[in-house]
Amino acid sequence: MKVITTQSKDFQKICNRGLIKKQGVEDKVRKILDDVRLYGDDAVIKYTKKFDKVKLSPRQFKVTASEISGAYQNISPNFAPLLKHICENLTRFYKRQAKKPWKMKLGDGVILGEKVHPLERVGVYVPAGTAPLVSTVYMTVLPAKLAGVKEIIMVCPPNKTGNVDPHILVVADLLKVDAVYKIGGAQAIAALAYGTKTIPKVDKIVGPGNIFVTEAKRQVFGMVDIDMLAGPTELVIIANNSAPTDFVIADLHSQAEHSKGLSILVTPSKQLVKAVRKQIKSGYIILVKNLEEATEAANSIAPEHLQIMVKNPRTLLKKIKHAGAIFTGPYSPATVGDYIAGPSHVLPTGGTAKFFSGLSVCDFMKVSHVISYSKKTLEDVSGYIEKIATLEGMVKHFESVKVRL
Repeated sequence: MKVITTQSKDFQKICNRGLIKKQGVEDKVRKILDDVRLYGDDAVIKYTKKFDKVKLSPRQFKVTASEISGAYQNISPNFAPLLKHICENLTRFYKRQAKKPWKMKLGDGVILGEKVHPLERVGVYVPAGTAPLVSTVYMTVLPAKLAGVKEIIMVCPPNKTGNVDPHILVVADLLKVDAVYKIGGAQAIAALAYGTKTIPKVDKIVGPGNIFVTEAKRQVFGMVDIDMLAGPTELVIIANNSAPTDFVIADLHSQAEHSKGLSILVTPSKQLVKAVRKQIKSGYIILVKNLEEATEAANSIAPEHLQIMVKNPRTLLKKIKHAGAIFTGPYSPATVGDYIAGPSHVLPTGGTAKFFSGLSVCDFMKVSHVISYSKKTLEDVSGYIEKIATLEGMVKHFESVKVRL
């Protein structure tokens, strides 16, 4: 690991990293989106064959009931009970987040409030790399379910045999996902955003993906809503001499399992720096003067995952303003957040934790403002409306009030 300070150019590069962009990706994705928008299923077939090396007809896109039944025969019998325990944790957490309608009366004749609606149809993207990302299924689907989303459509790239991993299918089935389609990449995002003859258009797309999926989500935003633009995963650990060295090393090693992940240790301990450098090759060690500077560095980085491994983590926690998820104490590795703790592991990266939050139940809800005035109250405020409308040159706006007086 490279040792740097908060005054170095490397630190500034980390703080200003943004989302990773690859030259040519924007144009390539735009071409795919345009093709799917214009040619629908035919374009999806073309790009599935090109990128996934699988030729599927439109009737083969959707996973069948028999395929789901067969998936149960190819998993361990203790998988379902494991999932049940995990989902109970998530449910307890997300039930606290649900937004509720409300109203209030202001004086005579004024009622204000909000009406809450779940989204009607949501698309969930589940990547399929070298291993099945089972956790992504329940981390995205369950908060949508608890929000009351009426229909959940899942897409997942097919493997070389044209199938989806059985574990992913079982989780989707147990969580009552309405349909699973064997498509991936930018073409899957386009199909969800625009709709095709086979694949329904959704209102929102959530879930992580590679740089092409992320760019596709960026380009279709506005046609549909998206959760966030997420890049490679990130871990920052604030630790000092009180942190078990083997814990710190193990956590940094776990981050190295992600091919493009960013791992950073922030510490005032030269002893810890020496021990970690011997064991970890990639990433950065930021040597700081004290824990005060460590928290300032973490806030400047705004990481996806932040672990605080010091004697009194709550003291530092109060000073942390920017992080997707914060893990305090030696027995709270980021791994528990990835799989079982409760909060979704779909989190902001690339410094976007300064203005984005992790996926929540509220992301699957929308709010309508409710406003009710009596005639008398409208008369009372008509003078204010007249002055502002006149100032803005919106005469007809005031006339819509005046006609009621």
